[in-house]
Amino acid sequence: MTFRPDQGHFSHLEFLEAAPSLPAPISNWSPKFCLFKFFTDRLSALVALPAVLLIAVALFFLNPFFNRGPVFFSQDRMGMGGKKFRMWKFRSMTEAPEAARAHNAPVENHRITPLGQVLRKYRIDELPNFFNVLVGEMSLIGPRPDVWDHSTEYLGSVTRYKDRFRVRPGITGLAQVYMGYADTARAVRHKADLDKIYVSKSRIRLDLWIMWRTLGVVLTGFGAR
Repeated sequence: MTFRPDQGHFSHLEFLEAAPSLPAPISNWSPKFCLFKFFTDRLSALVALPAVLLIAVALFFLNPFFNRGPVFFSQDRMGMGGKKFRMWKFRSMTEAPEAARAHNAPVENHRITPLGQVLRKYRIDELPNFFNVLVGEMSLIGPRPDVWDHSTEYLGSVTRYKDRFRVRPGITGLAQVYMGYADTARAVRHKADLDKIYVSKSRIRLDLWIMWRTLGVVLTGFGAR
Protein backbone atom coordinates (compact mmCIF):
# COMPACT_ATOMS: atom_id res chain seq x y z
CA MET A 1 0.00 0.00 0.00
CA THR A 2 1.26 3.49 -0.82
CA PHE A 3 0.18 6.88 0.41
CA ARG A 4 -0.11 9.76 -2.05
CA PRO A 5 -0.77 13.15 -0.44
CA ASP A 6 -0.94 14.69 -3.92
CA GLN A 7 -3.81 12.36 -4.79
CA GLY A 8 -5.61 12.03 -1.49
CA HIS A 9 -4.75 15.48 -0.09
CA PHE A 10 -3.62 14.03 3.21
CA SER A 11 -3.09 16.45 6.06
CA HIS A 12 -0.38 15.50 8.53
CA LEU A 13 -2.93 14.04 10.98
CA GLU A 14 -4.75 12.14 8.24
CA PHE A 15 -1.46 10.67 7.08
CA LEU A 16 -0.59 9.46 10.58
CA GLU A 17 -4.00 7.80 10.84
CA ALA A 18 -3.68 6.07 7.46
CA ALA A 19 0.01 5.15 7.50
CA PRO A 20 1.47 1.95 8.96
CA SER A 21 2.23 2.31 12.67
CA LEU A 22 5.64 3.87 13.10
CA PRO A 23 8.06 2.55 15.73
CA ALA A 24 8.50 4.51 18.94
CA PRO A 25 11.54 6.79 19.28
CA ILE A 26 14.62 4.89 20.34
CA SER A 27 14.98 4.67 24.13
CA ASN A 28 18.03 2.49 24.77
CA TRP A 29 20.74 5.07 24.07
CA SER A 30 23.12 5.50 26.98
CA PRO A 31 23.00 8.82 28.91
CA LYS A 32 26.56 9.44 27.72
CA PHE A 33 25.58 9.10 24.06
CA CYS A 34 22.48 11.27 24.55
CA LEU A 35 24.63 14.04 26.04
CA PHE A 36 27.12 13.63 23.20
CA LYS A 37 24.34 14.05 20.61
CA PHE A 38 22.87 17.05 22.41
CA PHE A 39 26.13 18.96 22.73
CA THR A 40 27.48 18.12 19.26
CA ASP A 41 24.18 19.18 17.68
CA ARG A 42 23.91 22.48 19.52
CA LEU A 43 27.62 23.31 19.28
CA SER A 44 27.86 22.52 15.57
CA ALA A 45 24.76 24.64 14.87
CA LEU A 46 26.06 27.62 16.84
CA VAL A 47 29.45 27.40 15.10
CA ALA A 48 27.91 27.02 11.63
CA LEU A 49 25.26 29.75 11.78
CA PRO A 50 27.64 32.74 11.39
CA ALA A 51 29.05 31.08 8.25
CA VAL A 52 25.52 30.45 6.99
CA LEU A 53 24.65 34.13 7.37
CA LEU A 54 27.85 35.29 5.65
CA ILE A 55 27.30 32.92 2.72
CA ALA A 56 23.67 34.04 2.49
CA VAL A 57 24.83 37.66 2.12
CA ALA A 58 27.35 36.64 -0.56
CA LEU A 59 24.69 34.68 -2.48
CA PHE A 60 22.33 37.65 -2.28
CA PHE A 61 24.78 39.55 -4.48
CA LEU A 62 25.92 36.61 -6.66
CA ASN A 63 22.55 35.03 -7.44
CA PRO A 64 21.31 37.72 -9.87
CA PHE A 65 24.26 36.87 -12.12
CA PHE A 66 24.82 33.12 -11.64
CA ASN A 67 21.75 31.63 -9.89
CA ARG A 68 18.79 33.91 -10.52
CA GLY A 69 16.14 33.58 -7.83
CA PRO A 70 15.82 33.38 -4.02
CA VAL A 71 18.81 32.61 -1.81
CA PHE A 72 17.04 29.96 0.25
CA PHE A 73 14.95 26.93 -0.65
CA SER A 74 12.69 25.07 1.76
CA GLN A 75 10.78 21.82 1.43
CA ASP A 76 8.56 19.58 3.54
CA ARG A 77 10.44 16.56 4.88
CA MET A 78 9.46 13.70 7.19
CA GLY A 79 11.23 13.62 10.54
CA MET A 80 11.27 11.56 13.71
CA GLY A 81 7.96 9.82 14.41
CA GLY A 82 6.66 10.75 10.95
CA LYS A 83 6.44 14.44 11.88
CA LYS A 84 6.42 16.92 9.01
CA PHE A 85 8.94 19.74 9.16
CA ARG A 86 10.30 22.38 6.79
CA MET A 87 13.96 21.79 5.86
CA TRP A 88 16.08 24.73 4.68
CA LYS A 89 18.86 24.80 2.08
CA PHE A 90 20.63 27.27 -0.18
CA ARG A 91 18.87 27.08 -3.54
CA SER A 92 21.01 25.37 -6.19
CA MET A 93 18.42 24.73 -8.93
CA THR A 94 16.13 26.81 -11.09
CA GLU A 95 12.74 27.30 -9.52
CA ALA A 96 9.99 24.77 -10.20
CA PRO A 97 6.74 23.68 -8.53
CA GLU A 98 7.42 21.89 -5.25
CA ALA A 99 7.63 18.09 -5.45
CA ALA A 100 7.63 18.24 -9.25
CA ARG A 101 9.89 15.17 -9.37
CA ALA A 102 8.28 11.80 -8.67
CA HIS A 103 9.83 9.58 -5.99
CA ASN A 104 11.17 7.15 -8.62
CA ALA A 105 12.29 9.75 -11.18
CA PRO A 106 15.97 10.58 -11.86
CA VAL A 107 17.56 13.69 -10.40
CA GLU A 108 16.79 16.78 -12.49
CA ASN A 109 20.42 17.68 -13.18
CA HIS A 110 19.42 20.01 -16.02
CA ARG A 111 17.92 22.38 -13.41
CA ILE A 112 21.17 22.80 -11.45
CA THR A 113 22.63 26.26 -12.08
CA PRO A 114 26.39 26.93 -12.57
CA LEU A 115 26.69 28.43 -9.08
CA GLY A 116 24.47 25.66 -7.76
CA GLN A 117 26.97 23.08 -9.00
CA VAL A 118 29.65 24.66 -6.81
CA LEU A 119 27.30 24.80 -3.81
CA ARG A 120 26.44 21.13 -4.26
CA LYS A 121 29.99 19.91 -4.90
CA TYR A 122 31.22 21.20 -1.55
CA ARG A 123 27.88 20.64 0.25
CA ILE A 124 27.50 24.35 0.92
CA ASP A 125 23.84 24.11 -0.09
CA GLU A 126 23.18 21.95 2.99
CA LEU A 127 24.50 24.47 5.55
CA PRO A 128 21.08 26.03 6.30
CA ASN A 129 20.11 22.59 7.66
CA PHE A 130 21.77 23.84 10.84
CA PHE A 131 18.70 26.04 11.40
CA ASN A 132 16.74 22.78 11.70
CA VAL A 133 19.38 21.31 14.01
CA LEU A 134 19.24 24.34 16.28
CA VAL A 135 15.47 24.02 16.82
CA GLY A 136 15.66 20.26 17.36
CA GLU A 137 14.05 19.05 14.11
CA MET A 138 17.29 17.48 12.88
CA SER A 139 20.58 16.17 14.25
CA LEU A 140 24.09 16.51 12.89
CA ILE A 141 24.23 12.72 12.32
CA GLY A 142 21.23 10.59 11.37
CA PRO A 143 19.23 9.26 8.42
CA ARG A 144 18.96 11.91 5.73
CA PRO A 145 15.30 13.12 5.62
CA ASP A 146 13.40 12.45 2.41
CA VAL A 147 10.85 14.70 0.75
CA TRP A 148 7.46 14.26 2.47
CA ASP A 149 5.69 12.87 -0.62
CA HIS A 150 8.54 10.43 -1.30
CA SER A 151 8.56 9.22 2.32
CA THR A 152 4.86 8.42 2.20
CA GLU A 153 5.54 6.26 -0.87
CA TYR A 154 8.52 4.46 0.67
CA LEU A 155 6.69 3.70 3.92
CA GLY A 156 4.28 1.48 2.05
CA SER A 157 6.76 -0.10 -0.37
CA VAL A 158 10.24 -0.32 1.21
CA THR A 159 10.95 -2.87 3.92
CA ARG A 160 12.70 -1.44 7.02
CA TYR A 161 12.18 2.14 5.82
CA LYS A 162 10.11 3.04 8.88
CA ASP A 163 12.98 2.24 11.28
CA ARG A 164 14.65 5.53 10.35
CA PHE A 165 11.86 7.44 12.10
CA ARG A 166 13.01 6.24 15.53
CA VAL A 167 15.70 8.96 15.55
CA ARG A 168 16.03 12.54 14.38
CA PRO A 169 17.05 12.88 10.73
CA GLY A 170 20.58 14.11 10.11
CA ILE A 171 22.52 16.50 7.92
CA THR A 172 24.77 13.54 7.13
CA GLY A 173 24.56 9.86 7.95
CA LEU A 174 25.83 6.36 7.36
CA ALA A 175 24.04 6.03 4.01
CA GLN A 176 25.50 9.32 2.78
CA VAL A 177 29.12 8.28 3.37
CA TYR A 178 28.61 4.86 1.79
CA MET A 179 26.51 5.57 -1.30
CA GLY A 180 25.38 8.31 -3.64
CA TYR A 181 21.95 9.81 -4.19
CA ALA A 182 19.24 7.15 -3.95
CA ASP A 183 17.34 7.63 -7.22
CA THR A 184 16.34 4.01 -7.89
CA ALA A 185 14.19 1.54 -5.98
CA ARG A 186 17.23 -0.65 -5.30
CA ALA A 187 19.21 2.33 -3.96
CA VAL A 188 16.34 3.35 -1.67
CA ARG A 189 16.21 -0.19 -0.24
CA HIS A 190 19.99 -0.12 0.31
CA LYS A 191 19.68 3.26 2.03
CA ALA A 192 16.92 1.88 4.28
CA ASP A 193 19.21 -1.02 5.27
CA LEU A 194 22.06 1.37 6.14
CA ASP A 195 19.73 3.65 8.10
CA LYS A 196 18.47 0.66 10.09
CA ILE A 197 22.08 -0.28 10.89
CA TYR A 198 22.74 3.24 12.13
CA VAL A 199 19.64 3.26 14.33
CA SER A 200 20.49 -0.10 15.89
CA LYS A 201 24.26 0.46 16.21
CA SER A 202 24.35 4.15 17.18
CA ARG A 203 27.24 5.06 19.43
CA ILE A 204 29.79 7.84 19.88
CA ARG A 205 32.48 6.05 17.87
CA LEU A 206 30.18 5.58 14.88
CA ASP A 207 29.07 9.23 14.91
CA LEU A 208 32.70 10.39 15.05
CA TRP A 209 33.59 8.12 12.13
CA ILE A 210 30.69 9.52 10.05
CA MET A 211 31.80 13.07 10.90
CA TRP A 212 35.34 12.25 9.75
CA ARG A 213 34.16 10.71 6.48
CA THR A 214 31.84 13.65 5.85
CA LEU A 215 34.65 16.14 6.46
CA GLY A 216 36.69 14.42 3.75
CA VAL A 217 33.78 14.78 1.32
CA VAL A 218 33.32 18.47 2.12
CA LEU A 219 37.03 19.32 1.82
CA THR A 220 37.62 17.45 -1.42
CA GLY A 221 34.26 17.87 -3.12
CA PHE A 222 34.14 14.15 -3.84
CA GLY A 223 32.17 11.31 -2.35
CA ALA A 224 28.62 10.21 -1.71
CA ARG A 225 25.80 12.76 -1.56
